[in-house]
Amino acid sequence: MPSNKAASADKLAGQLMLVSAVAFSVAFATILLAHIFERFGYAPCPLCLQERYAYYFGVPATVVAFFAARAESFTLARVLLVLVGLAFLINAGVGVYHAGVEWKWWAGPTTCAGGTVVEWGQGGVAGAIEHPQVVSCSEASWRMLGLSFAGWNAVISALLAGLTAYGAALRR
Repeated sequence: MPSNKAASADKLAGQLMLVSAVAFSVAFATILLAHIFERFGYAPCPLCLQERYAYYFGVPATVVAFFAARAESFTLARVLLVLVGLAFLINAGVGVYHAGVEWKWWAGPTTCAGGTVVEWGQGGVAGAIEHPQVVSCSEASWRMLGLSFAGWNAVISALLAGLTAYGAALRR
């Protein structure tokens, strides 16, 4: 029969692995969906591209956190979850800022133009260079339930920040 300490460690490992797996799944699905929308003509603006950084960090970091928890390296798993949570908390702020720019509540950055879908093949890269598509940060190209891509990014990032903070706070 396992000792209470071993059972406690197994339970904590399972909880940290679950938090890491859920955070990975949501972050991966979100960034994948962003790329799918981009493929179908929704070119990102510079703020949209900046909002992806948290996902590019968070996805692999949650994988490492998962395996750290599985190896019962709880300190490493917690540190990674804290870092992922901070990245998504900052990203939620950027998403709110970007959504505010789209709603004309405040001015956006003056450098907020550029960004295009680059296609390979005939007319692809050369066509993108010759005829660049300028994307403004102040125009929402799509909305669902009143929220733009930036607004949904803020919501999802805040949820991921909360989830990873919960995971980082777990103890035996």
